[in-house]
Amino acid sequence: MILRQFPPMGVYETLFRFAEVTHKYMGDPGTHPWAQGFPLTTPVPDGPPLPDSIAITATDRMYPKADGQPPLREAIADYYRHFYGAKISADHVAVFAGGRPGLFAILTFLLEDWKVAVEETEYTPYFDLLQLLRRPHSLIASNQTNRFRPTLADHPTSDRVLLLKSNPCNPTGVTVAGAELQELVATYSKPDRGAIFDEAYEFFCEPEPVSALRYVDDIDQTNLFICGAATKGLQAPGMRVGWVIAAKRHIEVFRNYSSLGMGGVSRASQLYVTALLERARVTQARTAIANFYASQRRRYAEGLKQLGFELFTGTGGFYHWARLPNGLTGDAFNERLMQHDAAILPGRLCDMARRGDRGPLGTMIRFSFGPLTAESCEKDLEIIARCV
Repeated sequence: MILRQFPPMGVYETLFRFAEVTHKYMGDPGTHPWAQGFPLTTPVPDGPPLPDSIAITATDRMYPKADGQPPLREAIADYYRHFYGAKISADHVAVFAGGRPGLFAILTFLLEDWKVAVEETEYTPYFDLLQLLRRPHSLIASNQTNRFRPTLADHPTSDRVLLLKSNPCNPTGVTVAGAELQELVATYSKPDRGAIFDEAYEFFCEPEPVSALRYVDDIDQTNLFICGAATKGLQAPGMRVGWVIAAKRHIEVFRNYSSLGMGGVSRASQLYVTALLERARVTQARTAIANFYASQRRRYAEGLKQLGFELFTGTGGFYHWARLPNGLTGDAFNERLMQHDAAILPGRLCDMARRGDRGPLGTMIRFSFGPLTAESCEKDLEIIARCV
């Protein structure tokens, strides 16, 4: 053995167990993929159509630019300028093969004497990234005591700290917005501070999408990194296109990294995503996605509460973050669900301290309604009722 072994990311642990028990892939027809973080890839009610083809020329078969094709980078910058008043250009944008490679690049090149601050309950791969890169980090209290809603008072006060935060939070859906987000941005814009705002679920907010870029005055004077992707709101996870918006000096690092470590991102995928960001289309998508998923959030909340779940869910994302009734653990619940070709994500996998089933998140679950149609709700709740 010449490679250091590393386990799969938490969601895949559940996927592999599901395949072992059911001999099916979660997401196949007839399965109930409540553990997975992908949206519908068909149009939502009142949403725009999704392109079914792109034109490829000889030029598009050439190598892509290391930091992304200029038309896509400009489309991304224009999007944030229009909707959030962001003072950025295409030179502040780097394109990656999905959202996670962007996060990986930031944490890889973070100077060794900087420490990462991350909420106690967070997006599963954050734990894996911090472990793999051997990054020292401290936990911000986010648990049942504060209902998974930490305030700035819970954050570290030392210098040379990089905040790693999903907003809306995956798995809780708790969203920092308005004056609270403005204060958070200001705090981590100071010279010896920095922050990653992972905004994968930007479109899925009530009453409207949220971005930290609304409150950034001059990104070149900060160590802020705003991460987005076509994966969720643009409904194109298979395109594997994400981006990081940051100071020009940081974008240069990402370009240099891509030139040796990634080789750029598929030109075909970039062409597809550029079309998704057309002004009128993305305006319609923002409204339709927010409205449809807010409706789904309310419908499943009502049903889960009636079944005895205690909900801690915020107003963003497409998950319900809930405590199971009767002390049932997420893993035990999954073993029952898998008999019905269904599964959720056990809360222990969102614990940045990895304290297992007996830890504070052992009886919590992340239930995803991202890939579910409006028609599936009644049947979904019937299955859950049999298993609690």
